[in-house]
Amino acid sequence: MKKDAYYTSGQFAKKAHVTLRAIRYYDKQNILKPSARTAAGARLYTDADLAKLQQILLLKYLGFSLEDIREMTLASADQQYLLESMRIQKKLLRQKMDEMQAMDEAIDRTIEAIQTEQAIDWNSMLDLIHLTAVERSLKNQYQNAANISARIRLHREYSVNPQGWFPWIMQQCNLQPGMRILELGCGNGALWTENREQLPADLWVVLSDKSEGMLKDARRALGEDSRFSYKKFDCEKIPYEEEMFDLVIADHVLFYCEDIPQVLAECRRVLKNGGRFLCSTYGKQHMREITDLVQQFHKEIVLSAEVLYERFGLENGENLLAPYFSEIQMRRYEDAIEIAEAEPLISYILSCHGNQNQLLLNQYKEFREFVSARVADGFYITKDAGIFLCRK
Repeated sequence: MKKDAYYTSGQFAKKAHVTLRAIRYYDKQNILKPSARTAAGARLYTDADLAKLQQILLLKYLGFSLEDIREMTLASADQQYLLESMRIQKKLLRQKMDEMQAMDEAIDRTIEAIQTEQAIDWNSMLDLIHLTAVERSLKNQYQNAANISARIRLHREYSVNPQGWFPWIMQQCNLQPGMRILELGCGNGALWTENREQLPADLWVVLSDKSEGMLKDARRALGEDSRFSYKKFDCEKIPYEEEMFDLVIADHVLFYCEDIPQVLAECRRVLKNGGRFLCSTYGKQHMREITDLVQQFHKEIVLSAEVLYERFGLENGENLLAPYFSEIQMRRYEDAIEIAEAEPLISYILSCHGNQNQLLLNQYKEFREFVSARVADGFYITKDAGIFLCRK
């Protein structure tokens, strides 16, 4: 990089409209390290550091702790990761604006009620005031959205099967006009947005998730479409009457549920007689090369606190489903990943639910170099995923 692309600490602080003390503090806290130093040890920053500082300040504004921010900005030097992060931050800002607007309107209604001596709906006011507690869930929403984005990108852009996962899943659903469908754990609605042109006009689809943030993402992605409605609930207690749906879908959901038998019983209850239950999961070989890779760098890294396929996987799924459904068929999705770029793979690794981010905090640069060297000549990743298609 050319010398004139660097800023001294003072120039950087002035350009970013923060104090020099703040710049030094972020360096000390290992949140924003300088890109270089002079021979005398003075800090030097770049425009890329400005982009990371923007991310830090916005996350700080949204209420995250410095510890959270340190982990969430770990890979900000990677342009694609930063781009996805900016998009997610925009969604969070939009959500916060919606919440503040609702609070503003609630206060206006209360002021009007006081001025006109009308009865005040204090329960409604208290419910709205509790919107401020939603900020506590922003970290989870940020991480969920970032994780989903990282995983979808790796599979979508580097899989060898030209038919993507979501089109394949939709093909297995065999949708017919007039069907009533429930999806559990819909996430950002990718199953439907990626297959929108193939959907029958006459459908009634309920998209459910226990995350309000995910439901908002799905609603925004699908826009105004009368075929879709949205419901927040935990799938261990589905708030619908018996025999309401022709099809229930649980795409990579069951292994996250605390009480899998209870969820399966609920799915059976809300299905019509002859209705179908489609659930997807992984096998024990899925993405094993990634686990091997990270443990070669640091043997203590565990990418998942739980081995998900042991809870509900391709090897044991039929036994778990058998008490609730008949005509159980397992169908494997034939695919693999071939990649020669480090950044999408690193983003995927950081999206996992294990301890990798904490262990990589002070070694990210070395880890990136390690991964780059390993994938430079091509890197093959096994995909071992599929579905169970069951009938009530």
